[in-house]
Amino acid sequence: QVQLVESGGGLVQAGGSLRLSCAASGRTFSSYVMGWFRQAPGQEREFVAAVSRAGLGTYVADSVKGRFTISRDNAKNTVYLQMNSLKPEDTAVYYCAADPRLSDISTHPVSYNYWGQGTQVTVSS
Repeated sequence: QVQLVESGGGLVQAGGSLRLSCAASGRTFSSYVMGWFRQAPGQEREFVAAVSRAGLGTYVADSVKGRFTISRDNAKNTVYLQMNSLKPEDTAVYYCAADPRLSDISTHPVSYNYWGQGTQVTVSS
């Protein structure tokens, strides 16, 4: 059993910042590859960022590169997504995902067995 709970979403003006948090419970957090995905209404779930088990390797989607940063604190069982210079196109429900089986970062939603409930991020003009 793995439970993931996202927080930190909300309404922000374009150019603003938010930090999303994902708190995990169950099993061994340090053994999980962690990822962030987002989904806008009527759209497919889109990869945003992922971090390796030790937190030394990260990969960020081109659409958010230079603006978003993923990190993890294994001592706190938490993964973060720092979002700066937000744009209206970033508006979506953001989901935290985890899988204890992955040895490398994956950008594919089907690679992750566990998902949070999502947190809404809305960026206004």
